[in-house]
Amino acid sequence: MKISINRLKTYIPLPESPEEIAALLTRSGLEVEGVEKFVSVPGGLEGVVIGEVLSCEKHPDADKLSLTSVDIGTGIVPIVCGAPNVAKGQKVVVATVGAKLYPSEGEPFEIKKAKIRGQVSEGMICAEDEIGIGSSHAGIMVLDTDLPNGTPASEYFEVSQDHILEIGLTPNRADAASHLGVARDLQALLGREVALGQEEPLAVEKSGPSITVEVENAIDCPRYAGVVLTDLKVGPSPQWLQNFLRSLDLEPINNVVDITNFILHDLGQPLHAFDADKIAEGKIIVGKLPKGTPFVTLDGKERKLSGEELMINDAQGGMCIAGIFGGEHSGVSEGTTSIFLESAYFSPDVIRKGSQVHGLKTDASFRFERGTDPNMPVYALKKSVALLQELAGAKVASEIVDLYPDPIQDFVVEVSYGHVNRLIGKKIEPSEVKSILESLEIKVANETADGFTAIVKPYRVDVTREADIIEEILRIHGFHQVELSENLKTDYLAEHPVKDLNKLQYRLSEMLAGQGYFELITNSLTKPVYAEKSGYLDPSVNVEIFNKLSEDLGVMRQTLLFSGLEVLAHNINRRQTDLKCFEFGTVYQKATEGYKEGRRLAIFHSGNRSSESWIEPERAFGFSDIYATVERILERLNIDLGQVSMKESAPLAYGLTLKLGEKELGTVGLVDEKILKLAEVRQEVWFAELDWDLLAKKASGLKKYGEISKFPEVRRDLSLVIDRSVTYAEVKNVAEKAGGKLVKRIGVFDVYQGDKIDAGKKAYALSFHLQDQENTLTDKVIDKTMSKLIQAFQDQVGAIIRS
Repeated sequence: MKISINRLKTYIPLPESPEEIAALLTRSGLEVEGVEKFVSVPGGLEGVVIGEVLSCEKHPDADKLSLTSVDIGTGIVPIVCGAPNVAKGQKVVVATVGAKLYPSEGEPFEIKKAKIRGQVSEGMICAEDEIGIGSSHAGIMVLDTDLPNGTPASEYFEVSQDHILEIGLTPNRADAASHLGVARDLQALLGREVALGQEEPLAVEKSGPSITVEVENAIDCPRYAGVVLTDLKVGPSPQWLQNFLRSLDLEPINNVVDITNFILHDLGQPLHAFDADKIAEGKIIVGKLPKGTPFVTLDGKERKLSGEELMINDAQGGMCIAGIFGGEHSGVSEGTTSIFLESAYFSPDVIRKGSQVHGLKTDASFRFERGTDPNMPVYALKKSVALLQELAGAKVASEIVDLYPDPIQDFVVEVSYGHVNRLIGKKIEPSEVKSILESLEIKVANETADGFTAIVKPYRVDVTREADIIEEILRIHGFHQVELSENLKTDYLAEHPVKDLNKLQYRLSEMLAGQGYFELITNSLTKPVYAEKSGYLDPSVNVEIFNKLSEDLGVMRQTLLFSGLEVLAHNINRRQTDLKCFEFGTVYQKATEGYKEGRRLAIFHSGNRSSESWIEPERAFGFSDIYATVERILERLNIDLGQVSMKESAPLAYGLTLKLGEKELGTVGLVDEKILKLAEVRQEVWFAELDWDLLAKKASGLKKYGEISKFPEVRRDLSLVIDRSVTYAEVKNVAEKAGGKLVKRIGVFDVYQGDKIDAGKKAYALSFHLQDQENTLTDKVIDKTMSKLIQAFQDQVGAIIRS
């Protein structure tokens, strides 16, 4: 939920900084997840001023350019201008040297002193698209204004600046789903009074369409209010209203709809405007329609009613799913001149059911299904009417209809001071308790030495019990002010189980066995010659056996590689040549003091992945097969792989070194022929050895899932020519940083090294899958992202883009 600091200031004085307000709200239970600066025009038009063209002459060396001298308030500067409509005496918008412009399309750029065809230019006379306030590039803006030269353009264009709080609203705090609700919390936290304003009576100004209202079910609709307005002029909203809505990530539509959205976010009261001329027979009936009744909503979709949702109907059928979504044929359009403006309180249960049935989540349903203020409808109606009179020329054409047969009563809660002090963990003086509650608009009555009666207004749907009252006292008093006792103890609501390494190992063994692997269990004693002749093991750290049974079992192994190769050699010699094996085992080394040991997981591939058959030819194991197994292991343990780098030293002919953070996880690749000869293996072997202790430490039993985007994915392809020394991991890292959150997946579908490109080069054909979680991607956004990727590849890996 987004909250405007500027709007909060209309309710309560706030000299504090946005960050201080955010910290205060977070401490009291309204968690502020972020503070963002909002400017209605990108960049705030800093460095852009109003100027006056004092002279204008043709450029001596360019027919389409003009030489101008412009008074910018601080002096007269020469500017070369290419606009056809520039002329002497004009008031214009000038970007001075050093100003950074944010055009409507394209990247931001800075204005610099320059020479254009030999003539000095110290600024730029701007068109509206060049400063981001419109799309026209037909010519420079010529202003009709008496503002003095040098006046900041932000004053002329009424640029709005604000700070927006992003509040992670919990489901129980329905009362805070508005600017007024947040202001009420600040009233209690700061001890300043919220200025809400008085209800003004509405006077009927002229006659209009006669609308009658009937509520068939007062349980689903306890209160229904409305008023008829005529002589409306539907059109764009004023700039201040458009800026307010945009600051909350809402797109302005027209003055009528924008006012209802303003009231919803300002007061928390949803409104709905019906075109009065489209209400059949002038009747509004609040009730339910039969199951299966077709109804076309504002988005143009036909929906079958379940019979459980509450409907706003006229004499011919449904006009709106109450509190959720309007109908296509009853809403306000450009030709609307009369409206019936609805303001109601609906039962949260009926709205929740209707929203769930149709999968419709709107700003209105968000509030109604949590519980709105039943005392707000008429106040909100009067405030919106005043705005419609001011901004749309509306005339009041009826008295306010207010059907409220059974008013919702305040909550009455008995509270004990003893319970307050016990649950909070410290004694709070009754005077402070009373002050806090009254600042929250909770009345304290029947006060005694032992307790009191709390009278809670019905908009606080989450405060109905004694524990709720105590929670309100505590969050305003401050959790940070409750001192820790000398003897600490706590109860854990959640379990924190110790990892069972045996179960973890069994989980992976079961997965690998299910994929056709055989488990090896080999001797920890091995030949000293392996360390002496391998070229990569250090014989000086061998753990030697004092009473060795034989020279072949004279030392403890430093790696699982050789014991595994011995098993492979034994099977290959017996014509079992297609092998997939794994082993969990311990390795040993001498340390500076004593000895050290560690657990490892080894994977072996040798021979063919698939045997020859009529379905497909035989295919040998490759790097991708063993690397895919490593990735499946990491996925099974919910571990994200970190850095990847090339490995060309023994025991691998080539392969990769894997890291988790700064720690080395292991290696994966093709075993060097020298090592194979040492173990008497006569065919290729692919090998991976992973640090099992590190894997077990990083493993998580919790798998994170994200919401599947309802917006489509877009694919774009690029072909890059790069040096052969550049790895795919480097290319992928560049792409992920440059593409940001929109790049969901990156793939390589072709690699070429041949005589059609330069020696020492290779070509990657890459696919990029782009997707936005919140919007449908436009061509503009896609092209901008791909441009960033291309630029990053060129700058960071020296890529040449193939067309």
